[in-house]
Amino acid sequence: MAPVTIQQATKSFGKVTVLHGIDVDIADGEFVVLVGPSGCGKSTLLRLIAGLEDMTGGHVTIGDRDVTNLHPKDRDIALVFQSYALYPHMTVADNMGFSLQMRNVPKAERDQKVQKAAQILDLLPLLDRYPRQLSGGQRQRVAMGRAIVRDPQVFLFDEPLSNLDAQLRVQMRAEIRELHKKLQATIVYVTHDQIEAMTMADKIVVMRGGHVEQIGTPLALYDTPANVFVAGFIGSPAMNLLAGNLDASGTAFVSEKGARLDLPEPISLDGKKALIVGLRPENIKIAETGIDARVRIVEPTGAELHVILDVGGETLTAVLHGRPDIWEGEMIKIAVPHDTLHFFDKESGRRLAIAA
Repeated sequence: MAPVTIQQATKSFGKVTVLHGIDVDIADGEFVVLVGPSGCGKSTLLRLIAGLEDMTGGHVTIGDRDVTNLHPKDRDIALVFQSYALYPHMTVADNMGFSLQMRNVPKAERDQKVQKAAQILDLLPLLDRYPRQLSGGQRQRVAMGRAIVRDPQVFLFDEPLSNLDAQLRVQMRAEIRELHKKLQATIVYVTHDQIEAMTMADKIVVMRGGHVEQIGTPLALYDTPANVFVAGFIGSPAMNLLAGNLDASGTAFVSEKGARLDLPEPISLDGKKALIVGLRPENIKIAETGIDARVRIVEPTGAELHVILDVGGETLTAVLHGRPDIWEGEMIKIAVPHDTLHFFDKESGRRLAIAA
């Protein structure tokens, strides 16, 4: 396995620039997820690493080699796509070993590598089957096996679970994570699903509009989002974001629609008064005294209730643990611990720290 370094990567298609000077360092054996909305440039960045697209500017290094201008086959990488791309007339074993056959690897060595990969992926009983005889999850494991037998320095995954149903996606997330532990592999994984990113990654790269918004561990991004975009993108349900102003005394925030959050003591936020305040849904609690809220929608999920609240004209989502006895249309009181609030500059969207 090997580290990957991306330096000032740019990519343009004609007059349209889709990547704007991307810098990412990926450690040897690290599982890095590129995440962001559709069109943010994450798959394009993966294709630059793979050599499937030529870079307009910048460099890609794998290990100690600058591979910027190398053909994909010379980069020592393996790709797994959302389409399994299995040959229907070949058995599982033949599909997994086909790339080795094309490289004239001796049959005995080829069979050994296929057996080893099949054992890792629990495919040994399926080696004589054809793709049409497999489930979607089994086909995806075969596609991963085809990558493993090549023993590459870097694995590249481009939204490999998007064709699977929800339950199977959860299962395959765990299997890919287990695969990473077994192989100690360097993995770059693209998804638009932030739950996949949060549950699988050692490090997440959040992208938007061809720029990197923030890089960090899943919990670092969740706990200290660098800006409003990351705050709203990472987390499910999404963070509540209220635009408004800190009052002159610094002891209350009043939203544009009139919702008021009183603070226990005056705060200073780099002199900023026009703010966006973030509240994670799980930090909103039912209280005996506090902020008046009307319950609009109650969504039981089993262990939790997802509740849509109207607070002073603002719509807030709360996640309440257990099964509190509330109903739609009811007036309740809520409280939000002040140390769980996130503050952002309304104009720039960047995170603000409370001055000591």
